[in-house]
Amino acid sequence: MDLEKHSQKPVAPVEPAGIRASDADRDRIADILREALAEGRLDAEEHSDRIDAVYRAKTLGELQPLVRDLPVAGAGTGDAAGSPVPGGRAYGYGPDDPTAPAESLVAVFSSSTRKGRWRIGRSTRAFALFGNVEIDLTEALFGQRTTVINATSIFGNVEVRVPENISLRGNGTGVFGNFEVLTLEAADPDAPVVIVNGYSVFGNVEAKPKRGKWITDLHRRSRRHLGH
Repeated sequence: MDLEKHSQKPVAPVEPAGIRASDADRDRIADILREALAEGRLDAEEHSDRIDAVYRAKTLGELQPLVRDLPVAGAGTGDAAGSPVPGGRAYGYGPDDPTAPAESLVAVFSSSTRKGRWRIGRSTRAFALFGNVEIDLTEALFGQRTTVINATSIFGNVEVRVPENISLRGNGTGVFGNFEVLTLEAADPDAPVVIVNGYSVFGNVEAKPKRGKWITDLHRRSRRHLGH
């Protein structure tokens, strides 16, 4: 019996690349891709293709090539996912919490509005079914540099309004409907970035700046109000 035990070959360890990917692994890679889109390292088509591959991936080895040519947090880029950005205090950025739940705005045969002075998180979901969702960020406080809004409109309407001096980008589709994001590129590289993703079916998703609204003046007043 002892000879038989000693003659058995040890089971070869699984290579790291072959380890099954978890949901947290996929979300981490998706965050890096989101930051790359916000920084202009990827265009909308490249981002969409890589995101699709992220959520099809079964192993870590399938995920790694998707961000091999991109900086990651802690790699000394200064503004990679989750790391602080120079000058961020000018816009009231606080520490980013990647575990914070996404806020949801839902309108089903009704309307839902978010506006005024409020702190928007890194992710917001908007869903309109025979209804209307309005998201007004012109007086919002940004808790982080990059904010993603995932919008879905089915026989409904989702409207996003932002200050004139932030970056605004979008990636989406309209099916017998309209998906329109007016792309903006802020002159200040530390300005907030809002990314609107999603689709509309017999509906409308629209994101554009609101004339006369500038985030710098707002946050100067906000810091005085909050005592910072």
